[in-house]
Amino acid sequence: MGSLQQRFQSFLERPSALTDLLGRLEAKTGVKRTYLAAGSITFVGLYLVFGYGASLLCNLIGFAYPAYVSIKAIESSSKEDDTKWLTYWVVYGVFSVAEFFSDIFLYWLPFYYFGKCLFLLWCMAPVSWNGSQMLYQRVIRPCFLKHHRTVDSVISSLSGRALDAASTIATEASRGAVNLALDSQKTK
Repeated sequence: MGSLQQRFQSFLERPSALTDLLGRLEAKTGVKRTYLAAGSITFVGLYLVFGYGASLLCNLIGFAYPAYVSIKAIESSSKEDDTKWLTYWVVYGVFSVAEFFSDIFLYWLPFYYFGKCLFLLWCMAPVSWNGSQMLYQRVIRPCFLKHHRTVDSVISSLSGRALDAASTIATEASRGAVNLALDSQKTK
C-alpha cells in the first residue's frame, strides 16, 4: 500500500486539473509540487481554524467540488457515479439539517469548521470507507426503510389537503371576481 507520503506523491503525479495546475506552478516557481500542495493544505487548514469567513470556505469545499463532479456524473452514461454523488447529497442534506439545529452550540467549538471540512472531505473521498456511503448504509437507509411508508402517507395527505385548499381558494377568488364585475356593472 505504501506510506502516506508515497500515496500523496502518487496522487500528485496522476493527471487531473489540480495536478496540471500544480505542475504549472512548479515550472514557474521552481518549488516542488509536493511542497506546493502541502503548503496549500496547511494554509487552508489554518484558515479554517483561525480565519475570518471559515464557514464560507468550509461550505465551498463541501459544495463546489461535489457540485462539479455531480454535473459530470449526470452527463456521463454510467449510473454508478450518479448513485455515488446522490448518496453524498443525501448525507450532505441530512448533515445540513442537523447542523441547523446544533450550529448554535457547535459554532463555539474552536476547531468546528476544520472538523466539518474534514467530515465533508471524508464524505466525498474516493475510498472504500467513504463517509457518505457508510453513513447512508448504516444510519440513513435503515431509518428511511423503517419510516418511509409513514412519511409517504403524510405527504399524500398533505398534498391532498393542499390541492383542496388551492381549489377552494380558486373557487372563492373566481366568485369574488364575478361579484366584483357585477358590482362594477351595477354602478355604471
